[in-house]
This record gives sequence, C-alpha cells and structure tokens, in this order.
Amino acid sequence: MILPILAVVLGLVVLVISSDRFVDGAAATARHFGMPSLLIGMVIVGFGTSAPELVVSVLSAIRGNAGIAIGNAYGSNIANIALILGLTALLSPVQVSSKILKKELPILTLVTLLSFFLLYDLNISLFDAGILLLCIALLMVWSIFNGLKNEPDTLADTIDEAVPEPISMRRAVLYLIFGLLFLILSSRLLVWGAIEIAQFFGVSDLVIGLTIVAVGTSLPELASSIIAAKKGEHDIAMGNVIGSNLFNSTAVVGVAGAIYPFEIESLVLRRDMSTMLILTVSLFIIGYGFRKNRQGRVNRFEGAVLLSMYIGYTILLMRTAV
Repeated sequence: MILPILAVVLGLVVLVISSDRFVDGAAATARHFGMPSLLIGMVIVGFGTSAPELVVSVLSAIRGNAGIAIGNAYGSNIANIALILGLTALLSPVQVSSKILKKELPILTLVTLLSFFLLYDLNISLFDAGILLLCIALLMVWSIFNGLKNEPDTLADTIDEAVPEPISMRRAVLYLIFGLLFLILSSRLLVWGAIEIAQFFGVSDLVIGLTIVAVGTSLPELASSIIAAKKGEHDIAMGNVIGSNLFNSTAVVGVAGAIYPFEIESLVLRRDMSTMLILTVSLFIIGYGFRKNRQGRVNRFEGAVLLSMYIGYTILLMRTAV
C-alpha cells in the first residue's frame, strides 16, 4: 500500500512541475512566433493549466478506467469553483472587470448545461464526444477572434504583465518537449497509484477521480489563481477557473469519450453533475454582477460559502462512496 501512495504523491508533484514547464515552454515558443500576449494568456496559459486533467483522463480512458476519466474532469471543475476560487477569495476578494470574462461566464454556464443534457442518458457516446470536441474547437476560434480585437480590456493589460518572461527558443523547445514527456510519465504513475488505492479501500475509481486525482490535477490552477489574486490580477484568477472548466467539460471529457465511450452511474448525474451545475450557475450570478453600477465580485463571504459547499460536497461524497 505504501508504494501506491508514494506513486500518487510523486506523480502529483512531477505533474504540477512538468505542467508549469510545459506551459512556460508553449508560451515562450508562441511569443517567439509573434503571438500576442493576450492570446498566449487566454489560449496557451489558460487552457494549458488543464494539461494535467487532459493527460490523466486520456491515459485513464485508454486503460478502460472511465471513473477516473470522468471523475477527474468534473471533480476538477467542482474543486476549481468551490475550493480554489473560495480559497482565493478568502485571501483577496476577486473582482471581474474584463469584458472578455463577462462573455465567458454565460458560455461556461451553457456548456455545463449542455454537458448535463448529454449525460442525462447516463452514457457518453462517440456522438456526445464529437459535440463536446466541436464545442471546444468553436470556443478556441471565438477566443482567438476576441483576442485579435484591438479593443482595450483589463484582462489584456494584466496578461501583458503576467505572461512568463521571454526565454531563448532553445530553452522554450526543451521546456515544451520535456514538460510534455514528464506530464505523460507522471500521469501514468498517478493513474496506477490511484487505481491501486481504490482497489485496496474497496471504493470505485470514480471516487478516487473525484477526490485525490481531481484536487491534485487542479493544483496548477490553485497556485496561479492565488498568486494572481495577491498581485491584484483578479481577472487572471477568475480567468484560470473559467478557462480550465470550459476545457475540462469539453476537451477532457470529449477526448476520453472518443477514445473509450462509456456509461456512467446515475449517482454521477444526481450528485456530481448537479453539484457542478449549481456551482457554475452560482459563479455566473456572483461574477457577472447584475446590479447597476456593480462590478462582478467574489468577496470573502461568498468565498467562505463556496468553500463550505466544497466541504459539504466532500462529506456527501464520502457518505455515498461505493
């Protein structure tokens, strides 16, 4: 039992470090080819922080462990909103002033509703996976279109400062190659350890995916959101959560379903998907700021509520674990 625990811990540590190097390498390479800072931040850095979820879910799907694949994606979404944004808001209230993020909040809500609808028959088919992958493709095009506009935006200003400092092309390519290599190796180690732990305790791989794996693969978002909030870069903190959740709900689940179409338990829909939907709608209401002259804002009280919801969900998960 000690070996699987060490595998999970080591896998998570290497996963976070390699993900960071992979994103830095990708951002630096894109910058060398003249990609604007806003696009680097939105597309590469924003979606790149979800690389751990994607690699873990793909490897899980290949091994036939659908529970880890689906649990990792939706568990990460729950953790991103309730745990990560909750903790971040407790440290420093998160304001949403970017017009780009205000467009993405309703899109995230619609994508979550679409995911709920597609999984209502308790099955992720090739058709369902195709729809989700089409969604992420359209979202990428939409992000690029918005990023290429020369309109002033607070997110563009903060990303210009937050994008990693330029490094040589040679180092950027090395970061890119070795970051991806260790991403894959550490993910394989993590998935193996998670499966062994699930079998030892007699719980489903879904529960392990929703807890240990989901929180572990969300660590890059936690680190980047807290750092961004402390620097006053609130839009980046919120953008990390929105971008990651969009990517998880579409690309991560879509790729896993395309590799290995699978059925899900009804409990996933009632417990996990419903929790994710409630949290997403709550984030939309809190972050959009519907009152006149009121900027979208996640204050400390709302952060405490989100964190309490995550604790409550975790207790529910443990009580219904199978």
